[in-house]
Amino acid sequence: MTSNLSPYLLTALMLTVSNLFMTFAWYGHLKHLGAQPLLIAVLVSWGIAFFEYLVQVPANRLGFTVMSLAQLKILQEVITLSVFVPFAVLYMGEQVKLDYLWAGLCLMGAVYFIFRA
Repeated sequence: MTSNLSPYLLTALMLTVSNLFMTFAWYGHLKHLGAQPLLIAVLVSWGIAFFEYLVQVPANRLGFTVMSLAQLKILQEVITLSVFVPFAVLYMGEQVKLDYLWAGLCLMGAVYFIFRA
């Protein structure tokens, strides 16, 4: 199957989907499985993480054809924060914090330095 999307865009989209799974695998159990034994939370998280890896591994392989390893990592971090903040606020009920903005600005600096020509 071929795609008309650029490898950069397709990688970013796939990493975003992967991050949604990752965020739920890492933090979703805090909301729903707090009363369950730790083993149950671990197994549920592993089950969710399996789907994360089904998207993340091909995304990184594709991205590595057009980006350096460092560029892939910084892209992943930007996507992670972009997924985490709405998850924390909308799903987990956390308060919006100005620190999210500062963290985002720091990541934009990282993007500048890692992607500059």
